[in-house]
Amino acid sequence: MKYYIIAGEASGDLHGSNVMGSIKKIDKKAEFRFWGGEKMKGIGGEMVKHINQLSFMGFWEVLKNINTILKNIRFCKSDINTYQPDKIIYIDYPGFNMIIAKWAKTNGFQNHFYISPQIWAWKESRIKKIKLYIDYMYVILPFEKQYYRQKHNYDVHYVGHPLVEIISNEKRNTDLFTFELTKPIIALLPGSRKQEIKKMIPVFKSVINQFSNYEFIIAGVSNIRKEWYDKILKDDEIKIVYDKTYNLLKRSTAAIVTSGTATLETALFNVPQIVCYKSSLFSYLVGKIFIKLKFISLVNIIMEKEVVKELIQNDCTKRNIVYELSQLLKNENILRVKKEYEKLRSRLGEEETSLKVAKLITKV
Repeated sequence: MKYYIIAGEASGDLHGSNVMGSIKKIDKKAEFRFWGGEKMKGIGGEMVKHINQLSFMGFWEVLKNINTILKNIRFCKSDINTYQPDKIIYIDYPGFNMIIAKWAKTNGFQNHFYISPQIWAWKESRIKKIKLYIDYMYVILPFEKQYYRQKHNYDVHYVGHPLVEIISNEKRNTDLFTFELTKPIIALLPGSRKQEIKKMIPVFKSVINQFSNYEFIIAGVSNIRKEWYDKILKDDEIKIVYDKTYNLLKRSTAAIVTSGTATLETALFNVPQIVCYKSSLFSYLVGKIFIKLKFISLVNIIMEKEVVKELIQNDCTKRNIVYELSQLLKNENILRVKKEYEKLRSRLGEEETSLKVAKLITKV
């Protein structure tokens, strides 16, 4: 069968590649055409657009790039129509993907959505379009199946969280860094988008000289040029490792993490963390109005309480980060957080999420 897959972010590229690999095990004649990144490219098929052309975060950032986004939507519809896939698989990226799904459904294509839009957090009105245009929804958070069934009378498939499988496999990897380390590591995870990296790295840099007994290392992404990172760092001698976030986390004592999937990844590697996030003032104010959640990190959302400290917008200051990191590095707090991480892992389900998704997609 022919599969058209749309992933618009680094996390979607990771999850998409695993689903593609699992589909190939079941459907030996599978053909892929996709929007994604290097990991999906490594599985095979034809890449249409790379994620570094697609990822815009925040309301203001979307508005600034609206012409590019509209152009991509028009092109995507035309490309699907030319390719005529048997199934379309949307991986997260709901703002773009729900627009394409509406068009695809009205044009007779079968729609599969992997990693549900977080309508329990904001834009709950999306449920109307989900019911109309998504044939099969695959959810990854333990409370989502019940939420859809009880509140919206819509049946979804709970497949477990893909990171449990991914990180379980990664823990067996024994790659080493190319440089020697003499101090415990604090990992800095500023995100994978230029907008957030540009905001977060200066904040992270400001706290380093307060912790001389630790080595701070930035988790970089190779789809953003080294020269771009160098421009932000301004000759500061801070080590960066590219596309080795998991390798970095395996060796870290603690981490400062930009909100998103990385907060859950850090927890599954059992690394105590502080979650920090800043966006443009416009994006922040709009988010405050529409987003209904008490927390922004997946760890706290899933656990329904504050397990990791969140420093958001005006609270994301040098003073606050230094204080919270100092507290976090105390042995009793490290043990407390790791105990909560054990409870988190038990909520997330078993491994083989991508294979479950592939089986469900290929059998209908």
